[in-house]
Amino acid sequence: MTKTALVTGGTRGIGAAISVALKNAGYTVAANYAGNDEAAQKFKDETGIPVYKWSVAEYEACATGIAQVEADLGPVSVLVNNAGITRDTLFHKMTPQQWREVIDTNLSGVFNMTHPLWGGMRERKFGRVITISSINGQKGQLGQVNYSAAKAGDLGFTKALAQEGARAGITVNAICPGYIGTDMVMAVPEKVRESIIAQIPVGRLGEADEIARCVVFLASDDAGFITGSTISANGGQYFA
Repeated sequence: MTKTALVTGGTRGIGAAISVALKNAGYTVAANYAGNDEAAQKFKDETGIPVYKWSVAEYEACATGIAQVEADLGPVSVLVNNAGITRDTLFHKMTPQQWREVIDTNLSGVFNMTHPLWGGMRERKFGRVITISSINGQKGQLGQVNYSAAKAGDLGFTKALAQEGARAGITVNAICPGYIGTDMVMAVPEKVRESIIAQIPVGRLGEADEIARCVVFLASDDAGFITGSTISANGGQYFA
């Protein structure tokens, strides 16, 4: 059975940690990215993981990109839908474009990536689809109606598709990270960061490697009886 994994948004932040963790677990990994060529090249140079550029918001780009990955590395048995963007603003100020951009990437992107791979997984009677949702898809967040809606949609996608994949040996699960100490979070003012940490019962931000370890477990044979599930990795900030 092939052990090729494809991670979207896989060259930075949580995605980079997932890509590296899967490689260390013995998978052949492809890391997708959308736009930051410099960061992607640096990631490739440092890890040896091949990188592939396309937007998950575009179905045909996903189908073409996936075909190239499989031609290079073999059939993809593990898909990690990690790519995501934010366009935060209060709802009364939100533009249709800000809504569409987030929905197209964070929700439709999950369809766009999973759909071209689904047939192959069904034929091989094995697959792992793991989607990185968010604590804010569970509880909502002021200024993130678009983001919260998309991430909540990812959970519905997961629960429904898991029922279709179960008899075909495909598990479909989601992970909802809380606040993780990525470059983006660490770049916010210290007082804001302290206010975030004050809301987390364990008293600290999460680490990208902690989310990556969840992915490695869900991808493994040991997790074959887990499907349609959501792992909340948020330090006790929210109980779903």
